[in-house]
Amino acid sequence: MAVGRLDIAGAGFCTGTLVSPTLVLTAAHCLFDKRSGQRINPADIEFLAGWRLGRALAYRTARQAVIHPDYQYGDDSTADRVSADVALIELWQPIRNTAVIPFESGDQPKRGAEVGVVSYAHDRSEAPSLQQVCSVMNRQAGFMIMSCDVDFGSSGAPVFSFAGARPQIVSVVAAKASMDGQSVAIGTAVEHSLKLLRDELSAGRGFGLSSSGSGTNKNIGARFIRP
Repeated sequence: MAVGRLDIAGAGFCTGTLVSPTLVLTAAHCLFDKRSGQRINPADIEFLAGWRLGRALAYRTARQAVIHPDYQYGDDSTADRVSADVALIELWQPIRNTAVIPFESGDQPKRGAEVGVVSYAHDRSEAPSLQQVCSVMNRQAGFMIMSCDVDFGSSGAPVFSFAGARPQIVSVVAAKASMDGQSVAIGTAVEHSLKLLRDELSAGRGFGLSSSGSGTNKNIGARFIRP
């Protein structure tokens, strides 16, 4: 199981997914301290691959991390912020286990396409849960709105497309929201971001680099709540 729990500084957790033997994909906001707004030291982050009922298939500490260059941490989840809410964590040691096969990424699905979310949450922190298959309600540049009902702890969870022979990651959960009275999930698209993040790591722009972008608050008809 390449989906795992990210234990962060002993104070909380997010969901992460192995996309190579040494790289874990998650949400950028997971790497910030909620109280101070400062980046969390990667040394305080541990990836528990396939964590279930107190045991993991592999345990790895983080070596470094990189966030999307356009991401700026903040309390409000604007459209610009959500579209860049993605990060990569590099592990100190690769995970080489036949039961933990990294997932590949895919293109952002079309409106109406079926997707699924695998995540940990505050009421199921000891085992991952596959959301009932939900659908893409709307697409925007860099993110999509889905009918999935996610909860706290689902941040960074992979959104899978089932169009191919094997599920592909097409998004990561960035926020939960309410739209027209319905609970929805907001996912950051990864089709272009993942390559960008890999390039950032290859260029030596790991965690600690101050990179931020400016943007405007665009109204997409959803009230955001960070999961």
